[in-house]
Amino acid sequence: MGFLTNPADAEFWVLLAVVVFAIIMVRVGVPKLVAKALDDAGAKVQAQLDEAQRLRQEAETLLAEVKVQRGETEKAAAEMMRSAQADAGRLRAEAAVKLDEDIKRRGVLAERKIAQAEAQAASEVKGAAAEMAAQATEAVLAARLASGGGKDPSIDAALSGLATKFGAAA
Repeated sequence: MGFLTNPADAEFWVLLAVVVFAIIMVRVGVPKLVAKALDDAGAKVQAQLDEAQRLRQEAETLLAEVKVQRGETEKAAAEMMRSAQADAGRLRAEAAVKLDEDIKRRGVLAERKIAQAEAQAASEVKGAAAEMAAQATEAVLAARLASGGGKDPSIDAALSGLATKFGAAA
């Protein structure tokens, strides 16, 4: 430690310059400025940490709300799906009943039309047969009258039988 007391030594002057510099810095107030700058930087960092903590809490709250809404939405969607399936089943059953009713109704209509057509055809056949019998009778009678009016008992019996058959059927 001899260099602290020897002014001819260069280390003495370096030490003296450092001490003077330190004294000047303390007098000017550099340590207070440095401390204040460090405090300000620490306050900024603390404010950022507080803001980050607040944002995290908000995000967690929002996440919880979203999870609750998601659960409610999923429940609502499941309920809508069940309701839609029930409606589809009900509509399917109603459609099947309506189809069966429509088929039965059309079958009844078809049977009625067939019965009407049969009745009309039978009526037309009876009418045509009666017309033909009348024409045949007229032709036979005309032939008898033309031949001199002779009577044939077998023809008379057949004609009276035809007259009674068609008279009762008509």
